[in-house]
Amino acid sequence: MATGKLGQDPHKVKDKREKHLETAIGREVRDFRHQRGMTVADLAESTGLSVGMLSKIENGVTSASLTTLQALSAALNVPVTSFFRRFEERREAVHVKAGDGVETVRAGTRAGHQYNLLGHLDTNSSGVVVEPYLISLTEESDTFPTFQHEGVELLYILEGEVGYRHGDHSFHLMPGDSLFFDADTPHGPDQLIRLPVRYLSVISYPQSNA
Repeated sequence: MATGKLGQDPHKVKDKREKHLETAIGREVRDFRHQRGMTVADLAESTGLSVGMLSKIENGVTSASLTTLQALSAALNVPVTSFFRRFEERREAVHVKAGDGVETVRAGTRAGHQYNLLGHLDTNSSGVVVEPYLISLTEESDTFPTFQHEGVELLYILEGEVGYRHGDHSFHLMPGDSLFFDADTPHGPDQLIRLPVRYLSVISYPQSNA
């Protein structure tokens, strides 16, 4: 298989997060001011704040009120939320021990398709929801090639052999094989060739803002 350049550098480290909110806001205000070629005096004139107050804000010495942040936002032409981007955020990680995945039933799941949810994060900074499952098919399982849901899905076969249909194509999948596809096209196992079948399914879709 030909290799190509990925759109994302897996080794890239995001800007260092600040642990103190005042320091984080101050750094952002200073950076935005420099990007616009403004002096502290220029910004003071645009916002109606004193040079001394702006100096305290940029150095993280004082907490800026919401009214002050709104004035800075208008003068620097950036969203108020951009002042908080370097503030240290809580990052979640979920560790599931072998055999401890939560057995669950996804909408549309057929009888005999055992789904074990391997982890779940609530609202996160990525903007997407990812659902990792370990799926097991046995003699009691049905073929069912018409699953449909939003997002994209990645399958990785661990054990057994299965014919897996996506749209008009059926793929013969064996251990070590993977299949990555748009999940809004009908898909699912259409042949149970060698049982039991176990595979990882990772589903990703946009995070709801509701």
